[in-house]
Amino acid sequence: MHKGLAFCLLLSLSLCNLIPPSMAKNGVVTMELWCVAKNNAEDAQLQSALDWACGAGGADCSPILQGGPCNDPTDIQNTASYAFNDYFLKHGMTDESCNFDNTAALTSLNPSYNKCKFPSR
Repeated sequence: MHKGLAFCLLLSLSLCNLIPPSMAKNGVVTMELWCVAKNNAEDAQLQSALDWACGAGGADCSPILQGGPCNDPTDIQNTASYAFNDYFLKHGMTDESCNFDNTAALTSLNPSYNKCKFPSR
């Protein structure tokens, strides 16, 4: 067997061991994704994108309103992330539905915190 082919086969088998069986369904690996605010986005840009998402964008922003489980008026990133993620889920989970004027990005790390649970599909 060619050394390169043997290495690729070994690498493939090693990568398969990194995927827990609970993530594989009928041999297909699924990954949860969330749309969140970028760490380097400016607060004013995030606020503008958040206003749009909760307004014309049609995101369900009730969890980030006062008294909601995701309400944190001191953290615009968490607040915007919740709205961005809701919009992303409702609009096809595409790269385009997670842009918000380049203030958002996809992540496979669950952004949920405390009682604030971010849904995914």
